[in-house]
Amino acid sequence: MHDKADKNQKVDKKDYKKIALRLLKYLFAEWKLFILGLTLVVLSSVLVLFGPKLSGAAIASLESSDLQTIDLNVTAKYSILMLAAYLLSSLFNYISARVMVRVSEKVVLTMTQETFDKIVDVPIAYIDTHQAGDLVSRISYDMDLVANTLSNSVITIITSVISVVGSFIMMLTISSSLALIFVFILPITILFTNYRIKKTRPLFSTRSRKLGEMNGFVEEILSGQKTIQAYEKEDYFSQEFYKKNSESIDAYYNADYEASINFPTMIFITNTSIAIVSIIASLLYLNGLFTLAFLSAFIMYARQFSFPINNIAGTFAELQSSFSAANRIFVLLDQDNEKADADHAIELSDVEGDVEFKSVSFGYDDDKMIIKDFNYHAKPGSLTAIVGHTGAGKTTLINLLMRFYDPQEGDIKIDGHSYKDITRKSQRSAFAMVLQETWLFAGTIRENIAYGKPDASDEEIRKAAEMANISSFIDLQEDGYETILEEDAENLSQGQKQLLTIARAMLLNKPMLILDEATSNVDSRTEIQTQDAMNKLMKGKTSFVIAHRLSTIKNADTILVLDAGEIIEQGNHQELLEKKGHYYDLYNSQFLKEQ
Repeated sequence: MHDKADKNQKVDKKDYKKIALRLLKYLFAEWKLFILGLTLVVLSSVLVLFGPKLSGAAIASLESSDLQTIDLNVTAKYSILMLAAYLLSSLFNYISARVMVRVSEKVVLTMTQETFDKIVDVPIAYIDTHQAGDLVSRISYDMDLVANTLSNSVITIITSVISVVGSFIMMLTISSSLALIFVFILPITILFTNYRIKKTRPLFSTRSRKLGEMNGFVEEILSGQKTIQAYEKEDYFSQEFYKKNSESIDAYYNADYEASINFPTMIFITNTSIAIVSIIASLLYLNGLFTLAFLSAFIMYARQFSFPINNIAGTFAELQSSFSAANRIFVLLDQDNEKADADHAIELSDVEGDVEFKSVSFGYDDDKMIIKDFNYHAKPGSLTAIVGHTGAGKTTLINLLMRFYDPQEGDIKIDGHSYKDITRKSQRSAFAMVLQETWLFAGTIRENIAYGKPDASDEEIRKAAEMANISSFIDLQEDGYETILEEDAENLSQGQKQLLTIARAMLLNKPMLILDEATSNVDSRTEIQTQDAMNKLMKGKTSFVIAHRLSTIKNADTILVLDAGEIIEQGNHQELLEKKGHYYDLYNSQFLKEQ
């Protein structure tokens, strides 16, 4: 599913039915608790229906007797039974609410886990085309709305339906002619509700989408906070956020404003119907055609019939919001995972590191090729440096090597095997990566180094740290390798972060290596340490290095100069300088800057 379809998908009536059925499947996975909650809701609703009947019986016991023959015991009996019915109903309702909250928790736990698992399983192409904040919004805000529906709306709807049907049956037993008045009112209510649903449905879809966009913007800004302050762009981004926030608030207002009309209108319709029925019933009573007991019971049932309809109308607004949120979650869950490996795909083993690109062409969009007819052969243990201006296709080559994307044309062979004949997992596990963006998580230094090899021994971890020139820094810490890194490792310098990621790659000791501008964010002194660590890391491995600092790749076996996805120059450092071509100009421009 394409990004546009994902973001702009509208929820129509058929979608609501599918969403409701899909949510019910999650509920039925917890069928024991769900049935218990449902049973308690039914019992609670049925008990409430006895209230007006018992109230009428109590009044009848007074009405049918004169003051001397009134039997207060009969009146008390019916009053106590009525009180017991309402108390039991409240108790069952309380327990059912607790049960349904538990069901909701279990369902949301399952859905949240599935959503997170989907996020880590979808192709990189999907992640690249969606803001992180929007995805986070689906697993947090949207999931909260779904949880609210499951725990509250389900009970409200079930209770209301039973109350409406039961009250109408009870009214028929008292006076079928008066009950028929509600037969005419009910279609008006249904038609009005259906009209309002159609009116508000797209507004709630827009509301969820706009919130996701705003969250994505906030996440983007937070990740670049230092740059924003350094360039004094706080006011600019504040204005941009104001626009996003205004759009989100407008979407909220439009949805809630339209939804807010429903409940008062339904109240007016039902109150009008009750007033009409009360007037007619009172006239019948005054003419001796209706007893006071029947009048009281009928009016109470009329209220029990009418107000649940109001509750349902109010619940529809919540349901539309929740269904729109659930739809965003299900759209994500329905995304295709990475393409399955071919049936004949093999597991790479005893990798030597022979890599060959054969007439490879690739573009993130089919109509715009970034890599064009690319041919190159890296021999085992060789060091290949890739240089070029931004947009030349350097990182794209790495994405192809790691099978984050597959080329539209051509072939990539590893040890003579086509990428089509190799499992993605085994191809990726043959590489270690050190990226410009150092990713470290909140945990100990030990855990971060051993991320790719969690069963590594203390000796192996220490050796990797020593080879990465970071062990002395770790030893100076009060807790050594058990030192806790803050989120995003904010308590470390950029150079220390980079050396830790190199130690992580050292520990993996894979036959092939990718270094993506690993020294571009460190100072000159740290660069020497980092370069020394990288030289140790690359020894004996087939290595691909993307570098902006050309001084770090003088010892590369082959330097590829890319421009618009094509190799325009190829050779070692000295050969390319002697050609006095594009590389020569790049190198000298950097050398002059560094002077």
